[in-house]
Amino acid sequence: QVQLVESGGGFVQPGGSLRLSCAASGFTFSYSAMSWYRQAPGKERELVAAISSVGSTYYTDSVKGRFTISRDNAKNTVYLQMNSLKPEDTAVYYCSARTTRSNYWGQGTQVTVSS
Repeated sequence: QVQLVESGGGFVQPGGSLRLSCAASGFTFSYSAMSWYRQAPGKERELVAAISSVGSTYYTDSVKGRFTISRDNAKNTVYLQMNSLKPEDTAVYYCSARTTRSNYWGQGTQVTVSS
């Protein structure tokens, strides 16, 4: 059974940092592109960052220079390091896996940036 288990969300002040983790199981992690999405209340879900099976990365413009996506294939885990957080980063963050067969989603983890 495919599972994506996210952790690391929380409440942080503007300018602070958080590191999100997504532990994956039930599929061939090393062959799969991984990504992080976020969704704020009343807004559409948006792609934040993605990393391919060979390590190429993508970031949406609003997080470039602040966020870093990475993966550890030995641990079947993808990370999102978030620095210099802004209130507009507040959202539920979702881990996603893209495989040949299907796309999978984690349960989401809340990130709140507020003073």
